[in-house]
Amino acid sequence: MGRGRVAAALLLALAACAALPATTTANKISINWKPNTNYSDWEQQHSPFYKGDWLVFYYTAGQADVVQVDEVGYNKCDASHAIYNYSKGRSFAFELNETKTYYFICSYGYCYGGMRLAIKSQKLPPPSPPPSSDRSGAVTGLVSFARSHAPLLYAAVAVLAALLRVV
Repeated sequence: MGRGRVAAALLLALAACAALPATTTANKISINWKPNTNYSDWEQQHSPFYKGDWLVFYYTAGQADVVQVDEVGYNKCDASHAIYNYSKGRSFAFELNETKTYYFICSYGYCYGGMRLAIKSQKLPPPSPPPSSDRSGAVTGLVSFARSHAPLLYAAVAVLAALLRVV
């Protein structure tokens, strides 16, 4: 295969990659879930929280649990109507899969000492626009073309990949 075909395939693949939408990844937030900690302060130091983020509670087995409650249960430190209760092991991972306020308490009596947490998750912010720079007109035109013709470019890359395997 000639260098020209390889260069064209690489250029086309690069253009197709430029056309891919920017994505934002979820965060994993570790929480050292223990008595005598003010989790209101902790929440303020670690916010904002986004839909798709993961809270990972680390605690001492047999001495704490993680109980998801509603706002009333949170305010009263009452786990009797728990939405979810996790007390096995030494850690618990929880995904913020909706944009809303989540409430967590410890039902071992430590809630009254501050071992409760309210997390408000929000929508992911839109991706940042690419930084403006002094690109040459050819590169700018190529990126613009790639973004507006992404489905066609994906198909072309697939066909080129198949051709490269055959040759």
